[in-house]
Amino acid sequence: MRAREILAWPAEAQFVFDAGSGPPPAPPRVDEGDLLDAYSNAVVRAVETVGPSVLRIHPMLDDANVQGVGSGFVVAEGGIVLTNSHVVQGARRFVAVTAEGRSLTARCIGDDPDTDLALLKIDQAVDLPVVRLGNSKALRRGQLVIAIGAPLGFEATVTTGVVSALGRSLRGERGRLIEDLIQTDAALNPGNSGGPLVASNGEVVGVATAVIAGYPGLCFAVAANTARFVIGELLAHGQVRRASIGVVAQQAPLPPLLARSTGVTQGYAVFVAQADPGGPAARAGVRAGDLLVRAGERPLTGLDDLLRALDHACIDVATPFTLIREGRLMTTTITPRLRRRGG
Repeated sequence: MRAREILAWPAEAQFVFDAGSGPPPAPPRVDEGDLLDAYSNAVVRAVETVGPSVLRIHPMLDDANVQGVGSGFVVAEGGIVLTNSHVVQGARRFVAVTAEGRSLTARCIGDDPDTDLALLKIDQAVDLPVVRLGNSKALRRGQLVIAIGAPLGFEATVTTGVVSALGRSLRGERGRLIEDLIQTDAALNPGNSGGPLVASNGEVVGVATAVIAGYPGLCFAVAANTARFVIGELLAHGQVRRASIGVVAQQAPLPPLLARSTGVTQGYAVFVAQADPGGPAARAGVRAGDLLVRAGERPLTGLDDLLRALDHACIDVATPFTLIREGRLMTTTITPRLRRRGG
């Protein structure tokens, strides 16, 4: 056996290797400038794509001593702007300031507190660029995201971070449960609310909605897939009529072994964290820890699927739900009820 020895290297590093084999090869040089340029270019391209569509939103409040500010972005031709429900509360008219500093007036045409989303319509005939909504279900933890908005009234502010988690649920400031949230560490501050969360390809994947006071790395955005559904409902009906089965839930991966043993082919399901006592799901025997995998014939791979399954057509209609409990596949019948506005 060869003797082993420690050679004298510079103080900052010593290596152990077999005598006679020569020093270990130096690691390849990494050009930090190239890495920074690639990162910076991705962020700059995304900001240049989405930035012109982002607006600073000022509610026109009756009390002049109360001043609010939020963000929004153009989602459809004709000056249709998406923002947060909590940004529009207490006001009927708004001032929307463009990236170039032009002040426009707007009114609210639809509000959905259950997802903390609302739509504004700009009064003036304007030709503002429309964002592209991406597929938030394709997001992965660790993926680069960019937040654009007007924190503390400073418009066109950009922060970056990563997707920290997906499918979160959070109670909003008025106690309502907001579901299918993206958790990110991209810094959000008061005024960012309603601004876009953007992927590096320039697609909007979320809508900034909440921060946890005192914890700057805990920020949340409504997923773009949920926003797309809500936009369609608000444009068509002015509100989102939906059903509820009375659960607190989040997206969860299906372990491959469990999927194979139950014959389920999808990669994700809806994990039930809580079933409200006396609610439709609890009355049907659903309990915390269950994994919902289908509503009727619709696969449930995330909370956006569950929201779509619980549309107005299934209110008071007995619906079979397939779930996994303790490794077994089973079916129960749930009769969704009308979800109370803001409840």
